[in-house]
This record gives sequence, C-alpha cells and structure tokens, in this order.
Amino acid sequence: MRDVEFIRASYRPDRITTLFVGESAPASGDFFYFGNNAMLRHMQRATEAALGPADGEFLDRFKAYGWFLDDLVLTPVDKLPASERKATCFAAMDGLRDRIAAYQPLTIVSMLISIKSIVEAAAKAAGSNAARYVVPFPGMGQQTRFHNRMLEIIPLLARNGT
Repeated sequence: MRDVEFIRASYRPDRITTLFVGESAPASGDFFYFGNNAMLRHMQRATEAALGPADGEFLDRFKAYGWFLDDLVLTPVDKLPASERKATCFAAMDGLRDRIAAYQPLTIVSMLISIKSIVEAAAKAAGSNAARYVVPFPGMGQQTRFHNRMLEIIPLLARNGT
C-alpha cells in the first residue's frame, strides 16, 4: 500500500493559504493525492468552474494556490463502527490543533459537515483566526450540494497569486 502521508507531504505547499480538512483517507486507498478518484474530480470540477481551466496537472495547481488537504484522522476511519469512528475523530482533535498552529492557514474548509465542530474547536485551540467554511462531502448523493457550495466559497478562499 502506498504511503498516504509521504504522498501528502510531497504536495504540501511552502505556505498553506487554505487548509482543507477531510475526515481521513479512505480505507479503499482512493486517496485525493493519489489522483484518479472521485474527490479529486469533484474538487477539480468545482475549482475550474469557479476559476476557469488551467494548463497542467490539477494537483500542481492546487499546491501552487497554497491549498492543502489534510485529514482530521491520519488513519482510515470510514470502515469503523459509528461510535468508534466518532470517538476516533474527537481523539484526533489535538493533533489537528497542532498542525493548524504549524500551518497558520488564512482559510480552513471542513470537507464533511459532521467534523465541522471538531475542526472549529481545533482551530480555536490553535489560536487561528482563519476564515472557516464547511462543505458537504461529495458522496452519497451530495455531489451537487458540494459543487454548489464550493462555487460559493472558492472566490473567498485564500490562495497564492491573487
């Protein structure tokens, strides 16, 4: 299995302007930074609809903007029973707090409504004044809601070159 954190680190910008926070990388291995997955396609589609198409690879553009996708939990939780999944997410808050303090993003986007309160608490505990947004995860029938919400917030997200 490919090392999620090694690949994620290779896409970490020098200056993180907008931090996207997912719940965790999926157990399936369909990780955003591995490419060719639904999350990447939905993010690319929304970004191009809001900002226009660009030459080159989308992940390179994402990084050039200073955008970075991190996860609340650094191990897959999507196959855990609901109570264990929730407890694991809450237990990961301090780690996210420390990463937010290190990253010092200008904007934070929760990529799943159910983790919004944990992400917000971590940001507050980190002393972050970043603007915060939440979008529904683009799965289980929420793809249109994700796309529409991303179209609303993308122009508001901090990014390099603007």
